[in-house]
Amino acid sequence: MKPTLLILAAGIGSRYGGIKQLDQFGPNGETIIDYSLYDAIRSGFGKVVFIVREEIKESAEALFAPKLKGKIEYDFAIQGVQSYLPEDLGTVERVKPWGTGHATLCAWEQTDTPFAVINADDFYGRDAFATMAEFLTTDTNDNQHAMIGYELKRTLSENGTVSRGVCIERPDHNLESVIERTKIFEDDGVIYFEENDVRTALAPETPVSMNFWGFKPSMFPITKDLFDAYARENVNTPKAEFYIPTVMTHIIKSGLGDCRVFRSSSDWFGVTYPEDKPTVQASLSALHEKNEYPDKLW
Repeated sequence: MKPTLLILAAGIGSRYGGIKQLDQFGPNGETIIDYSLYDAIRSGFGKVVFIVREEIKESAEALFAPKLKGKIEYDFAIQGVQSYLPEDLGTVERVKPWGTGHATLCAWEQTDTPFAVINADDFYGRDAFATMAEFLTTDTNDNQHAMIGYELKRTLSENGTVSRGVCIERPDHNLESVIERTKIFEDDGVIYFEENDVRTALAPETPVSMNFWGFKPSMFPITKDLFDAYARENVNTPKAEFYIPTVMTHIIKSGLGDCRVFRSSSDWFGVTYPEDKPTVQASLSALHEKNEYPDKLW
């Protein structure tokens, strides 16, 4: 069966100041999602699931459904505050979504094949999709998962701090650990992450996760159990987020599976701040000029 692509598009975009998932960046008004869809289709994915908030579902469907009709199967999953929450917790008061791990869980009902997970606001490049599609199509081990790792120095923003999953890789090219660092920046030629007002330097070539993961369906029940426990512990913490790296770390440390690291030397780019938009627009225009993408994607 062809793999499925899950697109994490339920974020609020508080630092961007708008719905960046639907904003226009390409020379013909393309969203970043358009490029991921185009690359996924030509790499062999058979279905795409958009994970969105209820309030943007209608807009997302109106924008993408006409482009995808007849090209790939598509569906929508809703990430709500109450989605997959233990029933005994009742109604939880919070505005921010529960995070990327929870978002992935929200697409369980729409996903019955090996699948990839990506951010809506990140550009990954065709090679990443081709690599992941081949892995998900050919690897038959239900407990072998994967990720695309990018060099840290290629993933920074000139306009503020960024969050990255910092990875340690084993000699067999499987992941040993991934830790979400939420405040990474460059200062005077040195890259740091800051935690509790303490700076720690990171090597420029450190592999980081940009949330391009490949999973087998065995991931879902594991994620549900972890989220149940997380939600109970953080029910009164409205900004707490349940990340995909939390799930992967548990899988590895508990001996429930492994995660192959496929390294990419490509220049990732994405939008965190509104000041990032001109850079992304210029990068996409350059790719069109090099004929890596047609004048019009659709």
